Amino acid sequence: MRMLTYGLPADATDEYIRIGESTALESLRRFVAAVVEIFRDEYLRHPNEADTTRLLAMGEKKGFPGMLGSIDCMHWAWKNCPYDKQGQYKGHVEKPTIILEAVASEDLWIWHAFFGMPGSHNDINVLHRSPLFDNLAEGRAPEVKYSVNGHDYNMGYYLADGIYPDWATLVKTIRHPMGNKRQYFAKSQEAARKMVERAFGVLQSRFAIVRGPARPWDIETLALIMRACVIMHNMIVEDEGFLVDPDERFEDDADNVEPAHGRAARSLDEYIEAHRQIRDKDTHVQLKEDLIEHLWNNHPDLYSY
Repeated sequence: MRMLTYGLPADATDEYIRIGESTALESLRRFVAAVVEIFRDEYLRHPNEADTTRLLAMGEKKGFPGMLGSIDCMHWAWKNCPYDKQGQYKGHVEKPTIILEAVASEDLWIWHAFFGMPGSHNDINVLHRSPLFDNLAEGRAPEVKYSVNGHDYNMGYYLADGIYPDWATLVKTIRHPMGNKRQYFAKSQEAARKMVERAFGVLQSRFAIVRGPARPWDIETLALIMRACVIMHNMIVEDEGFLVDPDERFEDDADNVEPAHGRAARSLDEYIEAHRQIRDKDTHVQLKEDLIEHLWNNHPDLYSY
C-alpha cells in the first residue's frame, strides 16, 4: 500500500518490512492481481438499470438530460519502457506513455477504464479500440430514453473535448461560439466535462504510483496496477458517500431506463445498424442544437443578457 499510495520504489520498503526488492515487487503484483480478480465485477462494472438512473439524474441536474458522464484520456509515463518499444509508446509527450481512457460521473465514480494503448495514439484511436460502446451495440446495455427540445432520443451520451468524432453518443463544446446561446452552451459543457479531469486528479492524489513514472518492466503488471487503483478509488467513493446530495432519490427518471435483460440477442444486421446509429453525425448535430436551446431556455439568468 505504501508503494501504491506514496509511489515508493521497491527497494525503499526494506527499511520497515525487511524484505528484498524482488519480493516487494512480487508482493505488489500479487496484491493488485487479487484486487482486480475479486472486485472487478463490482467496481468496474458497466452501469446497470440503477446506475443508469442515477447517472441520468446527475446529468439532468447539470442541465444535460441523457448524459451518462464525461470521457477523456490520461497518459501514464513509463520510465522503464524497453528500448525496442519506445518508438511505439512515444507520442506528443517526450517520454513513453500508456493511455488510460476513462468515463467518470459527477460523484467521481470511474465506471469505464480502458488501459494499455501506446502513447503514440490519440484519443480517437483509443476510442475506436475501446469496448465502451460494445454493450450498447450488442443490446446488453439498459436502453435510455429521453426528450430534449421536443425531440426523442434512445441513446445516452458523454461529454467530450474537441478531438473526439461527431458521434450521436458524444457531445462536444463549440470551439468559437457566436451569440449568447452558444457561448452559454460552451461554458456549461466545458464546466461539466471537467468531472473526468477531477476524477483523474483525485485518482493520482490518492495513488501516487500512477502520478509518477511507472517503474515495472511489463505492460501486464502496469495494467493490473492501474485497474487496482481505479477499483480502490471507486471503493473510497462508495465508502465516503457520493458527492451528490445523499438525501436525493432518483426514482423520477426510472421510467426513462429500460432493462437490458429480456431482449433477444441482436443479429448481425441489427449490430451493424446499432453501430451506424452510434456514429450518426446528423443525430450528433441535432442533439447539440437541442441542448443549446434546452440550456438557454432553462438559464436562470436569462433576462440579464
